[in-house]
Amino acid sequence: MAEQSAKKAPAKKPDKNKVGFFGKISRFAKDLRSETKKVVWPTRKQVVNNTGIVLAVMAVVGAGIWIVDWVFAFLRGLLLGA
Repeated sequence: MAEQSAKKAPAKKPDKNKVGFFGKISRFAKDLRSETKKVVWPTRKQVVNNTGIVLAVMAVVGAGIWIVDWVFAFLRGLLLGA
């Protein structure tokens, strides 16, 4: 019985489906190209419109922060008499 468990397992054959490093890079590039073709790119008008909205919101938020900062500085001046 000990002789049966001592038998060596047959050598594994190389897997033909295994992809090498450069094969993985090539596959990644193909997948990237196909996914990029699926993207719906915005029109120039949409980009300009969205940029304007972002700049307007930034200006409003910046003005709000400036006003709050000015109020706190004014109150600090009143409290400390400076």
